[in-house]
Amino acid sequence: MTPITEVAGRRIALSNLEKVIHPATGTTKGELLHYYATVVDALLPHLRDRPLSFLRYPDGPDGQLFFTKNPPPGTPGWVKTAPVPRSEDPGTRQVMVDGLASLMWAANLVVEFHTPQWRAAAPAVADRLVLDLDPGAPATVVECCRVAAWLRRRLAADGLEAYAKTSGAKGLHLYAPLEPTPSERVSAYARALAVEAEAELPELVVHRMAKALRPGKVFVDHSQNSAAKTTAAPYTLRARREPAVSTPVTWEEVAGCGDPAQLVFLLPDIGPRLRRYGDLLAPLTAGPPAAGRLP
Repeated sequence: MTPITEVAGRRIALSNLEKVIHPATGTTKGELLHYYATVVDALLPHLRDRPLSFLRYPDGPDGQLFFTKNPPPGTPGWVKTAPVPRSEDPGTRQVMVDGLASLMWAANLVVEFHTPQWRAAAPAVADRLVLDLDPGAPATVVECCRVAAWLRRRLAADGLEAYAKTSGAKGLHLYAPLEPTPSERVSAYARALAVEAEAELPELVVHRMAKALRPGKVFVDHSQNSAAKTTAAPYTLRARREPAVSTPVTWEEVAGCGDPAQLVFLLPDIGPRLRRYGDLLAPLTAGPPAAGRLP
């Protein structure tokens, strides 16, 4: 029998709590749910008001993985959804996570949380810029850190403050909070920045996605600024054999990274980091005081 748990006044069926989801460490679904319950205060501000996409991996990373934007079958009526304009289906709605109950309901599906760079109240108007630094082997996150340092300085020259997190996979994500700006304009700026990075660091950076160009270099993926694209949210677990978390990092950690293992953070690491640093990406959710303006 599936246990029914009351969470913040909502009754939620939490299933298969002993099922191993991350096989490298034997991490169970129950441990996954406990993780999300303990990081809720840090995670929710990064999800709230944004329509979510889910990468579902209910049988772990070795099972079927599928990406969904539509509310899954059986979504409770109390889970909020928001209209999301899409050319192929103008009536589309997506899930909104706005509290502990909806977070636990979504986490029970075993998902990665992915968000756009805009909020539901203003579709295609971004309040942040994102750059996804993806290393092509034999390059690693160490090379990503070198590129991140250059991009940080370049963004600062335009009056934009950059913040970093691990992707939870191989690379880094850089964010800069913005005054509300049309996604098309942010996309154009981000692409120009990636092109400039390649021109300045040709031995290290590529701005085009073609895999043939990427061995030994860092792909500066600017495409996630498109209104139609999403990025793995801060603090989301990733669909990997280890319970890797997309984790905010300090610039000191970026500058000091000489070994890829230094920027691998697993589920048990996040609580102590939050107690030590708080949410290093809090400026992304702070609104106008922290927001920059594109030149």
